[in-house]
Amino acid sequence: MSDESPATLRRIAEEGARLAGRVLAERFQGERIIEYKGGIDLVTDADRAAEETVLGFIRQHYPGHAVLAEESGASQGSGLRWVVDPLDGTTNYAHRVPHFCVSVGVEGPEGVLAGAIYNPMLDELFSAARGEGATLNGQPLRASGSTELGHALLCTGFPYDVHQRPEGPVGLLRRFIVRAQGMRRTGSAALDLAYVAAGRFDGFFEFGLKPWDVAAGSLLVQEAGGTMVRIDGAPFRVGVGDVLACAPGLAQQLLTESRGFLADIGWTPRAPVS
Repeated sequence: MSDESPATLRRIAEEGARLAGRVLAERFQGERIIEYKGGIDLVTDADRAAEETVLGFIRQHYPGHAVLAEESGASQGSGLRWVVDPLDGTTNYAHRVPHFCVSVGVEGPEGVLAGAIYNPMLDELFSAARGEGATLNGQPLRASGSTELGHALLCTGFPYDVHQRPEGPVGLLRRFIVRAQGMRRTGSAALDLAYVAAGRFDGFFEFGLKPWDVAAGSLLVQEAGGTMVRIDGAPFRVGVGDVLACAPGLAQQLLTESRGFLADIGWTPRAPVS
């Protein structure tokens, strides 16, 4: 396929995410084959099956494109790069908690061009194309209009190295939990970003995310009019995984708090992940 317009890339991302989501849904109640990639970082047979499905679909349409996928890693190609998480929320899935998704993004030299996040258990398809807005099942999305931190519902997550480096995620959670209306921790960063785009969450922050966690979701937030930056307020990049996404009216308040906290603990940014 020669058409690399954002609209066409979005359609391929949507269809690929739906196909992989169907694999996850079909296996949800079945037996699990679980392996550990690290102390608390696991992978299931469903992750691998879903990834094989979505990557196969993408390669049918764009055989020359590069790929970065959570389970199979990077493959070289020319032109654009697809960034795929076949199962975001693997721990939820392994415990049969029905909150997980497939995340498919595609990026060029200027950033993410299109992306889709699909929750098969609710049949919710969030997608965006650069310059064309974000939608949920075809209906336009808009980030929250919240302007008061004390009335905001925030969300966070914990990186897989939280046992070794708890000071950042736990400390910032402690700072916000006494300032916001409420806090949530759902276990799927991609869906958290989609929920910020949909105005369900007023803000989200997390340390140590990988490119496949944030590629599609970052575009959703931006196309829905939200703010997407690094956790210290620097411009967002897919390869730097300490992120903050929020309603535009909350950005200054959240960044004031996060910058103050990071200065207190002497935090230094992680190296970018390519």
